[in-house]
Amino acid sequence: MIKKIKQLPQAIKQYLVITASYWAFTLTDGALRMLILLHFHQLGYSPLALASLFIFYEVFGVITNLIGGWLGAKIGLNKTMNIGLFMQVIALVMLVVPAEYLTMTWVMLAQALSGIAKDLNKMSAKSSIKTLVPNEQQGQLFHWVALLTGSKNTLKGFGFFLGAFLLAVLGFKLAITLMALSLAGVAIISLLLLSADIGKAKSQLKFSQLFSKNASLNYLSAARLCLFAARDVWFVVALPVYLSSVLNWSFYFVGAFMAVWIVFYGFIQANTPKLIQLLNGRHLQSKGNRQQSLMSSVHLVVIWGSILTLISLLIALVLSFSLHSQVVIVIGLLAFGFAFAINSSLHSYLIVAFARDDGISMDVGFYYMANAMGRLIGTLLSGWIYQYYGLYPCLIFSALLACCSVLFIKRVM
Repeated sequence: MIKKIKQLPQAIKQYLVITASYWAFTLTDGALRMLILLHFHQLGYSPLALASLFIFYEVFGVITNLIGGWLGAKIGLNKTMNIGLFMQVIALVMLVVPAEYLTMTWVMLAQALSGIAKDLNKMSAKSSIKTLVPNEQQGQLFHWVALLTGSKNTLKGFGFFLGAFLLAVLGFKLAITLMALSLAGVAIISLLLLSADIGKAKSQLKFSQLFSKNASLNYLSAARLCLFAARDVWFVVALPVYLSSVLNWSFYFVGAFMAVWIVFYGFIQANTPKLIQLLNGRHLQSKGNRQQSLMSSVHLVVIWGSILTLISLLIALVLSFSLHSQVVIVIGLLAFGFAFAINSSLHSYLIVAFARDDGISMDVGFYYMANAMGRLIGTLLSGWIYQYYGLYPCLIFSALLACCSVLFIKRVM
């Protein structure tokens, strides 16, 4: 195995290191989210206060994706990856302070660093794919993007479970300490192995080029914003608090359930190319006809975005009659996750396919800036709507946002 890895091209070996580092980061990031959410809910924080803890995480994610794309094109994606890993270690260490210093403001500042770190890692990993796949091999590009995106979310799901498990077994402070030490080891290995300037632009890039002037990419970014707001408006704060306070689920069970959902969602993302061929009777060509592949993908996003809208409405409708809430939530969330995963995987392929060849990280960074903005809007709405109106209105907003995503994606081509 080691011999085969050594024989791989240098660019692919570098990409494998980036992917492994990204996976390790994702595992700790998912665990940290669940640790903070459940620990501070246990301390009596309101849903809106819980949402506020993650505001800086999302705000700085927006900024990082915009500037990080330019930075990656200037200095190379290996460097942005390493910066992100070490920043996450610092963010974790910040949370190992005595309880009296663990204020809401302090946690928000730690989450700001974590948000910067996460998006530097994601931008680095996803931008590097296009440098390895020729433009005419769109099927291969779609497959690699789907695999990276799906595996990342599967690990994030395990991270949710890990966070709930560590909180129950070790407690908040010891769990954070263990994760900080583990990720520090990964960061050191990454620093030693990553050397090639993957994704570094050949031409001089101006800071003014941060904002996309490509209409298709702008519509795609707007669609992504609405898509992730549609998920997070009921998933981030409202759902775990509802499961814990209304359905009386234990913290451990809440974490396990949400972890299983993320794993399932990641599995669907990773296998989207196969599922599309099975369910829609079509697939992207492995070679040639890039334009046809893009048009086919846009058409599929419209279809699956419409399905996602209907699922949110259906869950809201059934819950409004208070019929077997636990069964409705479980089945509804699985259906939502299935449709959302296919949408997300197609979106991820489209941005990599549409992005420019030289300085790809700038286009990918702009796109994921919109992604982070969608998560920010969804997180704030999730806490605010649930606190004052409950879960049912959160689902109505989810359907409206999913519908807006479809309207934007129809303008891409």
